[in-house]
Amino acid sequence: MKLRPLQDRVIVKQTEAEEKTKSGIFLPDTAKEKPTKGKVVSVGPGRLDDKGKAMEIPVRVGDTVYYGKYSGTEIEVDGQKFVILRESDLLGVLE
Repeated sequence: MKLRPLQDRVIVKQTEAEEKTKSGIFLPDTAKEKPTKGKVVSVGPGRLDDKGKAMEIPVRVGDTVYYGKYSGTEIEVDGQKFVILRESDLLGVLE
């Protein structure tokens, strides 16, 4: 991928929307929930502090993260869906 995030942004590859419920009922496209989980594929250098030094972002490439349902900007690169998020839009890291 030739997309590099700037400042405190993170690029996340979205997980696929659930195809069926836990009880086995298949969902039509209109009923699927928007994904709120994904894998980090790229991390920016971090926001600059008062002295002009980049502050480290607490996630790494390969981490699985949760983010707000309506957070970030959805993009498509080479047929794959990604979300560009600010560090503050991330809710948690799955360990």
